[in-house]
Amino acid sequence: MGNNSSIPHPQWNCELVIVLVDPQFEGNIGAVARCLRNFGLHELRILKHAGNFSEETRNRAKHAQSVLNDCQIHQDWDSCFEDISLVIGTSGKREHGDKVHFRHFLLPAELGERLSEIEGKVAIVFGPEGMGLTQDELRACDLLLTIPTWEGYPILNLSHTVAIVCYEWFQTLLPKVGQERALPKTVHTERLLDPKLKREIRRRAEEIAGASAKREDQKVSAADTLGRVILRGMPTNDEAHSLLGMLDAASKAMQREE
Repeated sequence: MGNNSSIPHPQWNCELVIVLVDPQFEGNIGAVARCLRNFGLHELRILKHAGNFSEETRNRAKHAQSVLNDCQIHQDWDSCFEDISLVIGTSGKREHGDKVHFRHFLLPAELGERLSEIEGKVAIVFGPEGMGLTQDELRACDLLLTIPTWEGYPILNLSHTVAIVCYEWFQTLLPKVGQERALPKTVHTERLLDPKLKREIRRRAEEIAGASAKREDQKVSAADTLGRVILRGMPTNDEAHSLLGMLDAASKAMQREE
């Protein structure tokens, strides 16, 4: 029990990357590595870490030492996500009242439905224990994800959160044979999210927001909303180019009217 089997990693259309931002407890890093291995995943990145894993981390990882050995360490956000097509931020924080900044969260069970036809790298980002991702870090993400938990104590342990997300990813992206889910296989599609096009869409959204709103907080909110609405549609490269042309024309027209 508990041993590795010498079978190939499962392959999906898109490649899932788990990113930990400034993890506070070494044991959690090892537990997260084990979660990845449990569900056939292997790419872990850590943002803001010394890069040397403690004995506790290694022990908690058990037979997932290869995940730690291949783990990428980054010190800044841009380098960590340079090759990522879609960045999904996670949060367990609950916002109350009418004026909440972030409203649209995916649930883990929706990941397969939303991403099953996507090719490219998708990162799911987890913040430090106790604090989670900051507002600025959440704003830098393309989509947001939360796990529905009891309101009285909503924040999960980091490794438990990763385990739930990886489990749902593994389940919902498995192709069906009859009524049963089979082992995953690669199905080639034409969809590809180009990280450069994604960044350009967000930049154009900021330009339009800057021309349409007067207060700085309104500009930020409008840019977030426009960018998320566009990216939620998972545009292809060709669709993204068309959208960029329209956004560019709209931005120039609005600037002329100022």
